[in-house]
Amino acid sequence: MKIVDIRATTVAVPLEAPLRHSNGAHWGRFVRTIVEVEADNGLVGLGEMGGGGESAEAAFRALMPYLKGHDPFQLEALRFKIANPTASLYNNRTQLLAAIEFACIDLIGQHLGVPAHDLLGGRIRDAVPFASYLFFRYAAEGHGEIRTPEQLVEHTRHLKKAHGFAVHKLKGGVFPPDYELECYRALAEAFPDDRLRYDPNAVLSVAEGLRFGRAIEGLNNDYLEDPVWGLEGLRTIREQVRVPLATNTVVVNFEQLASNVMRRAADVVLLDTTFWGGIRPCVKAAGVCETFQLGVAVHSSGELGIQLATMLHLGAVLPNLTYAADAHYHQLTDDVIEGGKMAYSEGAIAVPPGPGLGVRLDPEKVARYAEYYRETGGYPYDRDPGRPGWYATVPNERFADPSVSIDVAP
Repeated sequence: MKIVDIRATTVAVPLEAPLRHSNGAHWGRFVRTIVEVEADNGLVGLGEMGGGGESAEAAFRALMPYLKGHDPFQLEALRFKIANPTASLYNNRTQLLAAIEFACIDLIGQHLGVPAHDLLGGRIRDAVPFASYLFFRYAAEGHGEIRTPEQLVEHTRHLKKAHGFAVHKLKGGVFPPDYELECYRALAEAFPDDRLRYDPNAVLSVAEGLRFGRAIEGLNNDYLEDPVWGLEGLRTIREQVRVPLATNTVVVNFEQLASNVMRRAADVVLLDTTFWGGIRPCVKAAGVCETFQLGVAVHSSGELGIQLATMLHLGAVLPNLTYAADAHYHQLTDDVIEGGKMAYSEGAIAVPPGPGLGVRLDPEKVARYAEYYRETGGYPYDRDPGRPGWYATVPNERFADPSVSIDVAP
């Protein structure tokens, strides 16, 4: 089996509403590049990549001279062909590698007639539990804003009823820390039997991180995720706060993982199939974490159904997956895969049983959302449509005003 073609299509799939985060916003849609890797036996493997609101089509087209004639089974050779560690200092290709690796694993699974999780060691769970992913957001047609503690609690109550979530993650760093602490405590009061996690995307100062961490010590926390930037900052918080610390920003490769093992800064490593360069590196990293008694969770970087499938196959095979996974998925209004969006049941999503990744594209949906991308274009992930001229600093001191309701409708 040899690669004969790589096709990339950029789509924009609407979200229920624009989602705010510490560095900017998701502007009402996810922009994703869908990758189709065709082999000489007629099979097509699927991959997917984000890109901060931008298309990656040109980057994937540029990989064709590297990969034409490559055997999809040769996954270690693939790693060095695309993301040689020294060459990648000049052309960071880790996320491109991930999308191609997804497609190659999909091809291998289809060729052998087995699901991806069988190629990764065999599943030990049939469904992967997820946390709700709670964002402060702007209003959109049919969906109200989320800005106040009351609005946040009501939204969470709706998600819990609809999907069965028993773990709730608040994406913070938007409003001043004291205000977000009030929101977090409101969640704890409203859902006393559920577990909580808070993620301000590393924009708090060390002083604010310590203050916030100490203030939540008595709550039913899973962990405090990336309260401050960097391994040294996290170590400072960890030494003085009795809440497990997690990261998805400063442990995203094996060198950083080794540093965290030697001088622990984070107790939980969130494994992202895109950030780590594929599903297989995440499985390897989980093995290291198991050895050194680090917790693992599955991270979400804004997925459609293809990347969600990689997250599910990863979650299916990890014996030390003791935390619910993250997913933006319930924020989407639709998907580009056959059958539409995958369904939650009691807070979990079933692992696809079909060969390869177990998902196929819906051509009509791909065409529809490719046209929607052409109409709407990309957007700057690290800017906020409701705050013209603003940009985040680390640590951040210019938080949004929680008393102001902003209309960002076109």
